[in-house]
Amino acid sequence: MTLIKGELLKLRTTRLWWVMLAVTIAYVLLQLGLTIGFAGQSGGPNGQPIFPGRDTVPFQELMWGLGASGALFPMILGVVMMTAEYRYQTITTTFLTTPRRERVVMAKLGAGVVVGLAFGLVVLALTAVAVAVSVPLSHGELVLSAKILRIAAGVLAVLVLYTLFGVGLGALIKNQLGAIVAAVVWVFIIEALVNAIPALRPVGKWTPAGAGGAVTNSGVDLGLGTDYLLPAWAGAVVLLGYAVLFSVVASATTIRRDIT
Repeated sequence: MTLIKGELLKLRTTRLWWVMLAVTIAYVLLQLGLTIGFAGQSGGPNGQPIFPGRDTVPFQELMWGLGASGALFPMILGVVMMTAEYRYQTITTTFLTTPRRERVVMAKLGAGVVVGLAFGLVVLALTAVAVAVSVPLSHGELVLSAKILRIAAGVLAVLVLYTLFGVGLGALIKNQLGAIVAAVVWVFIIEALVNAIPALRPVGKWTPAGAGGAVTNSGVDLGLGTDYLLPAWAGAVVLLGYAVLFSVVASATTIRRDIT
């Protein structure tokens, strides 16, 4: 626990954490605002609304899942938590202070979980405010169903997973800029393509984005389709598997690497 607190202290001494938090808030607010603004308006196939009306339950379910769209930013923090040690040559001191490298890696992963949860709680709080304001103004009734709770839990899981992904990626690619570029390419190009192109969706549903989409799936089709996604429980299992995989990658890479 002391090592985790130490890693969080290292992160808090930089400005990047609140910059990433501010960017996450702005990005999620943009998603929420666009969804509220276009809710109920026609423009979809056959003149159907793009988003469900603000007075409907599907609208609330859709809104609760939007926080997962900000997963890139805690992922970048995860990258920095690992690569900053190499960039500023503090990794030697860190390992001299804690010779058992696996303990250092586990501390960084534990701190990554805290970061992901913190970001997740913030975006869920933003979502709660947006839903609580927009639905009553449209004469809708607020609901808190088991499905919404599952979607909210999925948002937390996705943000934690991507933070761990960042730690693992930072351990694999210790160059900070290179690791951040790889993270952006993965989220905005690779995952976006394999989940948008029908021919690639059999692969896409097994990616972190596909698994995350499964656990936060509201059932609302925004034009890309949701039938290809795994069941929610299977998506949760895949997310857990990725969390374990990223942890193993981070541990194995760091423990074996020559830091001289």
